[in-house]
Amino acid sequence: MKLQQNTRLALYSLLEFAADPERQIPAAEIAQKYEVSSHHLAKVLAELSRVGMVQSVRGVGGGYRFVGNARRLTLMDVISRFEDVLPPESVHSETTPVGQALASVLSEIDEIAKASMSSITLATMLRIIERQQTAAETATPSKGKIR
Repeated sequence: MKLQQNTRLALYSLLEFAADPERQIPAAEIAQKYEVSSHHLAKVLAELSRVGMVQSVRGVGGGYRFVGNARRLTLMDVISRFEDVLPPESVHSETTPVGQALASVLSEIDEIAKASMSSITLATMLRIIERQQTAAETATPSKGKIR
């Protein structure tokens, strides 16, 4: 499943915020970390704020913070805000048996991907990230924590 840049930015941002929900993280910090335009990221964060996943805090020391529930919010919850997740109509538009069979298989793969993304929460992702960081620290102890 290929995700659009807005979707990836939303996921990156939410995972950054959810990793430290008490901290207010400036958009510029995330934009710099993921090497994206602050203006582009601001549009994504505005949508996340609009739907109540993050809260914008203005002023000195302001930024964004996570206000969702990391144990309940799934990857698909986020993806569906930025992607068209409806099944394509290609199964019915294919006229040959081979085309229909291929469209059917591709549609089934899409449904499996959606089901997988619907079962993975932000909390699960944070545990995966933590395990990867621990493994990287064990492999290269002199480099410290990866962020």
